[in-house]
Amino acid sequence: MSQSFDIAVIGATGTVGETLVQLLEERDFPLANLHLLASVESAGQSLPFKGKNLRVRALDAFDFSTVRLAFFAAGEQITRSYADKVRAAGCSVIDLSGGLPLEQAPRVVPEANGDVLKTLVAPYQLTSPSPSVAALACVLAPVRALLQMQRITLTACLSVSSQGREGVSELARQTAELLNVRPLEPQFFDRQIAFNLFPQVGAADDAGHVLHERRIVEELKQVLDQPDLKVSATCMLAPVFFGDSLSVSLQTASNVDLPALNAALEAAAGVEMVERGDYPTVTADAIGQDEVYVGRLRCGLDDPSEVILSIASDNVRKGAALNAVQIAELLIKHYL
Repeated sequence: MSQSFDIAVIGATGTVGETLVQLLEERDFPLANLHLLASVESAGQSLPFKGKNLRVRALDAFDFSTVRLAFFAAGEQITRSYADKVRAAGCSVIDLSGGLPLEQAPRVVPEANGDVLKTLVAPYQLTSPSPSVAALACVLAPVRALLQMQRITLTACLSVSSQGREGVSELARQTAELLNVRPLEPQFFDRQIAFNLFPQVGAADDAGHVLHERRIVEELKQVLDQPDLKVSATCMLAPVFFGDSLSVSLQTASNVDLPALNAALEAAAGVEMVERGDYPTVTADAIGQDEVYVGRLRCGLDDPSEVILSIASDNVRKGAALNAVQIAELLIKHYL
């Protein structure tokens, strides 16, 4: 990566956007000029980058023909409104919102399906999948050869940061009100999230599934390149600021060699196995880290072809921002 590139970050003032900027600096990304973009309301703010304060500019007035790559971290509607225009200007797109169809913007987790880029042409239009899929794919991709996976059952306990900065602020406010014995008045959420657990994240469709659950199912099948894989996903909202906890059950075609599976995960890049008898948590292990933490690896009580495990991952850093930056690093190294 001897070349330097001009890059834009859309949604730079959001939680994920700010983390993207931090990672571009931490990983010494080959940047010539970094352009920070946001809504008119957020324009004029500044973010620190390599010892300077970079001013955030309005998205509407930016000329994307001046950059080679743009990260979209501003929500589905912004992505749908601008992505095609940006690509038409000759700029590649890495979206983090899931706002584009799978066939238009393939989901990529470099540890799992980075080779998919070989089949595409520039300017690229790619998506960093939901943080749950990014974490799960990092764990499952290196063990695909050991497991003939037939079904995956996932329960994802999502932190309130999955709902953006407003979700974090609402949990903080509600917690303060309850601890100070003040009347609770939900604002961003429609009910109490502090010291509570929501069994549903967002509105359900006629079949009872929420959009994020459908997104997980579709994206995981594509990233693992297993379109016939059976996937069941349940998303819950936990009163946790950052970090997602996943409980995973894998149904395989034959009895599982658990020591071999454990050894493969120990050797996997980006995966950190906790010691047997211990278990990973987001606050003690995952927050601020680039690894996906795995523990409680075991076979089913009455089914040796079932594997059960737990995952803890920083949804903002590892699941969203870092995965997007790793896609960009892969693009720049081999394709741009």
